Amino acid sequence: MPDMIHLPTLATIAAGGPKGSLAFLVLTILVAVSFDFTNGFHDTANAVATSVSTRVLSPRVAIVMAALLNFLGAFISTQVAKTVGTDVAQRNALTPVAVMAALLAAISWNLLTWYFGLPSSSSHALIGGLVGAAIIASPLHFGALKADGILKIVLSLILSPAIGLVLAYIIGVVLQWVFKGSSPHQVTGISRWLQRISAAFVAFSHGSNDAQKTMGVITAAILSYESTTTVTAHSFAVPVWVIVLSATAMGLGTSFGGWRIIRTMGMRVVKLRPVDGFAAETAAASIIIAASRVGLPVSTTHVIAGSVMGVGARHRLSAVRWGVAGNMIVAWLLTGPITAVLAALLCLILQIVKF
Repeated sequence: MPDMIHLPTLATIAAGGPKGSLAFLVLTILVAVSFDFTNGFHDTANAVATSVSTRVLSPRVAIVMAALLNFLGAFISTQVAKTVGTDVAQRNALTPVAVMAALLAAISWNLLTWYFGLPSSSSHALIGGLVGAAIIASPLHFGALKADGILKIVLSLILSPAIGLVLAYIIGVVLQWVFKGSSPHQVTGISRWLQRISAAFVAFSHGSNDAQKTMGVITAAILSYESTTTVTAHSFAVPVWVIVLSATAMGLGTSFGGWRIIRTMGMRVVKLRPVDGFAAETAAASIIIAASRVGLPVSTTHVIAGSVMGVGARHRLSAVRWGVAGNMIVAWLLTGPITAVLAALLCLILQIVKF
């Protein structure tokens, strides 16, 4: 077992570290919190879009529920934080400057796609930003990247929505068999209650995965600032105050909602019934919570969108508005490369101004 590193606390940060500017580190943490806020703001639709579009929950109730459960979900694990903080690049590449550049790139992309109502991935944006910034921040450049870790993350991001599509399709078929012989009124009444539970499950799972990404980058920046010790996934410890800070930012961001994306996710991709919403949400939440437990960062946006397509395709392929789905996929494919390039440019600028 590797030696455990010193667990960073507010007191040790305030006392100073071996390199870098404390003021810049604090600013980096504030920007990370802002990213977490925009993540919650941007991704509120993931938890509530199907429930709002099927009229199972009112928008106000849906968002309050999502905010609370996003907050609570952030406390169940730190495995994803460890993956983000240790598997993308070497520790000395994830300096506060690199983390700041990655976060600014991801925030910019989040806000741009929110404005146009595109459910792009905050996860793709952050990972892409970290890759681009690490290449510039490290003297090793591309050699600072951890190819195996990045491949693991990319595969989890790519495969999870496809698994969501298949699982939602299967759940839809099972529900069709379960409700065989029931009247449409009975099916709707029961599935409305079931969908309330599945919507809560999605919100909780979203907090369990997405808030951890911010925990990971904050902890990586702190360790780079205050420690010269080699950090591994075994020795990477997320401070309690970072967990609380990230969970709070995620919950507050969620409380503001993202109605443009809700319209795309819940109303434009496929017309949903409560039973369809339950199938999609159950499939998505199951995948996300399982990924959180094993430390795989996934895109809640991708997984729920894939699940929505799965329940739509179960009825007939034409039920899915593939043009809208195609626009979403293009946004997903562009996210990583664009944020990587943007983060690299921002990192160069921050280095030039001597941060």
